[in-house]
Amino acid sequence: MRHPCKTALSLCFQAWSNPQGSISVKHHRLMSIPPPVASHRDSPEPALPHAVMEKVAEWYALLISGEECDDDRARWQAWLAADPDHRRAWKYVEAVSQRVLAPLQDTADPRLTTDKLHAANLRTLRRRRVLASLALFGSAGLLGGIGFRHSSPGMALTADYRTGMGEIREAALPDGSSVWLNTASAFDVDYQADLRRLYLIEGEILVTTAPEATRPFVVDTAQGRLRALGTRFTVRQEDERSLLAVHHGAVEIRAARSGKTWVVAAGRQAWFTAADIQPPTAVDPAREAWSQGKLIALNLPLEKVVAELRRHTRQHIGVAPDVARRRVFGVFPLHDIDATLDLLAHAADLRVRRPLPWWATFEAAAEADLAP
Repeated sequence: MRHPCKTALSLCFQAWSNPQGSISVKHHRLMSIPPPVASHRDSPEPALPHAVMEKVAEWYALLISGEECDDDRARWQAWLAADPDHRRAWKYVEAVSQRVLAPLQDTADPRLTTDKLHAANLRTLRRRRVLASLALFGSAGLLGGIGFRHSSPGMALTADYRTGMGEIREAALPDGSSVWLNTASAFDVDYQADLRRLYLIEGEILVTTAPEATRPFVVDTAQGRLRALGTRFTVRQEDERSLLAVHHGAVEIRAARSGKTWVVAAGRQAWFTAADIQPPTAVDPAREAWSQGKLIALNLPLEKVVAELRRHTRQHIGVAPDVARRRVFGVFPLHDIDATLDLLAHAADLRVRRPLPWWATFEAAAEADLAP
């Protein structure tokens, strides 16, 4: 009997060479598995024990292999019923599988998948902003007429400019300024007679401003406003905070709620919330390198490198707890995540375990793996 994980890999990799036939086989294999629970395409990894996450991948590989028996299915159902964490992990592995395979299901040639996704993005860019009337909620207090809003998935979908997961591209603005969008990023443009304004909805952008004396250039996030002083700078939006990294010139931060300000000079970066601004530190070169398709890791723990890689791929990337704090140095390609995983494994004396083609986990390498 073939190993179930190897069979699963074979079935899934066939989807790339003969997608119509293999996808239909895959759907047949999954027919007997309970239907997937609806979830967001980019649902985050749940905070579950590493052993549970790896076990669920093994179960999934077995059940799509076609080699499972009645006893296997009974053991799987008992495993699901034994712990709520097991059921949460199962929902997650389903969500990962769906978001990886969905772009292939209506594409006769998998080489056309990227073109289809890019065309969909272009159609989105041409839509009128359905939320234009909500551009400013109007903020009272210290900031007076400056308005800030909270992001939502719907806002990203209707943004003026956006990228999909794994996509990095440049956008030219009407005034000659340019903006690079990192993976899964979105922003709106609001140019008026006396102000040039971008609103970063999600993700990360690298801005190079065109000089224009009569109209200031600002970028708003949910946490505050950034006023460019003739610059090239990066802005990153996270759930409760934003990051400004200045590469040339200077940028003023104004916190949305407190009104605190800080001018950040070239070569410095600062995190800020709606209430406070952290003192600037040396700029991380990674905040500019992504626009060139590179991930720079300078003495970063592996778990932080993996967290960044997850933003660029639909697949699952896990880290065993005993290797999560290993330090990583190097420059890695963002356009080929599988190659980067292998490079990271080699650099940190690790191995990459792949029970499914869209499920990779860093583990300590066995002594045999390290032998020359």
